[in-house]
Amino acid sequence: MAIKKMYHAKDPKIVIEESIGSLDELQLFNNQVLVAIYVRPEKSAGGIIYTDKARDEDKWQGKVGLVVKVGPSAFVGDDEWFKGISVAVGDWVVFRPSDGWQLEVNGEPCRVLNDISVKGKIPDPDFVW
Repeated sequence: MAIKKMYHAKDPKIVIEESIGSLDELQLFNNQVLVAIYVRPEKSAGGIIYTDKARDEDKWQGKVGLVVKVGPSAFVGDDEWFKGISVAVGDWVVFRPSDGWQLEVNGEPCRVLNDISVKGKIPDPDFVW
């Protein structure tokens, strides 16, 4: 099955970072991770146009996000769970939508996840669907 690549007029990471703005005053506790939800652009690389309603569903059911903030003990532990795992601000990650607390930060759709709810890293947001 082919990956559904999207047409990005601007790098989606930059779009999210500019939209969400400064998070300096946001303090996450313990092992919490804040991810900004990836919302597909209007058009695929192949020219398919997605309706606003279809794209809006990404806010609720999206399973890809950009890590924008991590708590002080996120991805740290003595057990085997996080051995060799490195997740940092700026990484694209996948997660189950129901695992996070949904909220908006500076108008940007986000989820707060426990670090163990992050299931993997991906190279770009169009890598999974």
